[in-house]
Amino acid sequence: MTPPDPEPKGFDLVTLLAERGAERYDLHARYLNHQLPRMLHTIGFDKVYERAEGAYFWDDEGRDHLDMLAGFGVMGLGRHHPVVRKALHDVLDAGLADLTRFDCQPLPGLLAEKLLSHAPGLDRVFFGNSGTEAVETALKFARYATGRPRVLFCDHAFHGLTTGSLSVGGESGFREGFDPLLPDTPVPLGDLAALERELVKGDVAALIVEPIQGKGVHPAPPGYLRAARELLHRHKALLIADEVQTGLGRTGDFFAYQHEEGVEPDLVCVAKALSGGYVPVGATLGKEWIFKKVYSSMDRVLVHSASFGSNAQAMAAGLATLAVMEDEKVVDNARVTGELLRDRLTALVDRYELLHEVRGRGLMIGIEFGRPKSLGLRSRWMMLQAARKGLFAQMVVVPLLQRHRILTQVSGDHLEVIKLIPPLIIGEREVDRFVAAFTAVMDDAHSGGGLMWEFGRTLVKQAVAVR
Repeated sequence: MTPPDPEPKGFDLVTLLAERGAERYDLHARYLNHQLPRMLHTIGFDKVYERAEGAYFWDDEGRDHLDMLAGFGVMGLGRHHPVVRKALHDVLDAGLADLTRFDCQPLPGLLAEKLLSHAPGLDRVFFGNSGTEAVETALKFARYATGRPRVLFCDHAFHGLTTGSLSVGGESGFREGFDPLLPDTPVPLGDLAALERELVKGDVAALIVEPIQGKGVHPAPPGYLRAARELLHRHKALLIADEVQTGLGRTGDFFAYQHEEGVEPDLVCVAKALSGGYVPVGATLGKEWIFKKVYSSMDRVLVHSASFGSNAQAMAAGLATLAVMEDEKVVDNARVTGELLRDRLTALVDRYELLHEVRGRGLMIGIEFGRPKSLGLRSRWMMLQAARKGLFAQMVVVPLLQRHRILTQVSGDHLEVIKLIPPLIIGEREVDRFVAAFTAVMDDAHSGGGLMWEFGRTLVKQAVAVR
């Protein structure tokens, strides 16, 4: 007699996580980027976070952690916003005929319409899956529309890590070993004369620029974007605004370029927060004539496309995100709360000689540290600098997490800058918590001893060993 078939197990995500969740760091070390768990273990960031909501995580001991990083800006609305969550349940339950490739579903058109309502002067949208895809799209469209090969970018810029976007990246650490890249050219941020020297060569398609650079949190100088656009158009080149991190309210305006009157980019790149923190989505907004030149005939209908672009889940998440931003006045909150946080931190600059500058707009804030005047602190500072620039900023980030349960990041390799890009929904309570914690860390750093400098010596040993 044939035995009955065993009962099918199916797939149970909750059970899988319960059974294997404790292996998280081992699994990453074995199958993914092995340096990530190594780095996290080294600096004591190897936490076990079990749930999240809004601007907070909770670890396996039930302790809350304040998120001042927002997943590198992805979590603009915080984690698990109920409106976005419901929209995703609704779109899955609807059972739409998604990605047939040969029809026109309503959600992409509705999201494009809503996005463009926040960007006067722009007419059409291409949807991809990430910020780097949005940049790649803009680079291709600019080259095709102008018939020119070269794109200018700013020193220290970051636009993504795929080959095209890396070609317009200004950080050598990301580029090293991936040559040859595209023949694009850096210019200093804010230097109009350098921009014009490249434009007169007649082969420039566009300048791509972050209105506030993510690496180091450096805003474009006042008037630069407007003057650059005029100069570019005079030489028949385009302005591309990379708003992947600065867009959707981050800086207190819907787009950061809108802070300055009279700036109208030809192409705008969007991603990160548009996802609602759930489904990857990227968008490239542009002028009518550019899109019509790229898609100039039915033969070219698929000349630029993305397999998962415009999928229903991403479009639903984007629509829900924009609705929440309007209903909850998220952009206004980013501006008001950002001013409060920046003012509170700026007031500390005269108090702490290691604190050099606080800059940024809205909830994109850079805290820069610099060489102190007093002999004792200066000797310790120089010890760190000799080993590796950026170690002091890392010394601040670590106790903020380990002692105060606040997650932050150093703003870039070899930079003494901490970048704050929290969820745009934070308020005065979170500002109070961060400023109190930061003050305590600064007090320790200026005390001349303590755990911070002990950790600093550990970092120095590691930095020297890596050389």
